[in-house]
Amino acid sequence: MKIDLISIFPEYFAPLGLSLVGKAIASGLVSVATHDLRDYTHDVHRSVDDTPYGGGAGMVMKPEPWGDALDAVLGASPIERPVLVVTSPAGEPFTQALAGELASCPHLVFACGRYEGIDHRVIEWAGGPFDVRELSVGDYVLNGGEVAALAMIEAIVRLLPGVLGNPESLVEESYADGTDGLLEYPVYTKPASWRGLEVPAVLLSGHHGQVADWRKQQSLALTKSRRPDLLGDP
Repeated sequence: MKIDLISIFPEYFAPLGLSLVGKAIASGLVSVATHDLRDYTHDVHRSVDDTPYGGGAGMVMKPEPWGDALDAVLGASPIERPVLVVTSPAGEPFTQALAGELASCPHLVFACGRYEGIDHRVIEWAGGPFDVRELSVGDYVLNGGEVAALAMIEAIVRLLPGVLGNPESLVEESYADGTDGLLEYPVYTKPASWRGLEVPAVLLSGHHGQVADWRKQQSLALTKSRRPDLLGDP
């Protein structure tokens, strides 16, 4: 998988060199390239924003630098139509299912906006050479799209074959197909007793069927309590 990241703060993506994503990059499973949007400006101040048409507070990211940056990424891409992910609080909710869908894409480009967002003509134009996805990581607003991009990349890359040491870890975690999309059950490890709290006896019983039933019940109870929407409840 090839990932391109466009931002006015490319140094924000240094954490991608850590942990499992960093190992995936080092092993060649993923290649990551960062691009400073200011490198595609044409004025002495390297301006990337201007006042909004129609008035209002804040600044809007100018279309020219974005167009030139995306042209450069396209020119270096072996894929005919890369997927352009535009991080936005007004975007489609990013989910585990969507992470799985994007994990099958050979080339992802992340456009990380700032201020009041990117001139909408950039998104309209990009619908020609790119498959555009405007995505949100939650019902809140961040200062910029970099944090959202980091979260999405972590969720996507860990689903690639060879990234996790034990792929079975993906089967029973929250939102996974193997759990019918439920939240994951509570987990425990040694010691069996800690600060007066005991590991549930069923997990020490050795009865795999009973353990499976307990975990299913715990997942249902947890989902009903915290995320009833996943069960179709209002």
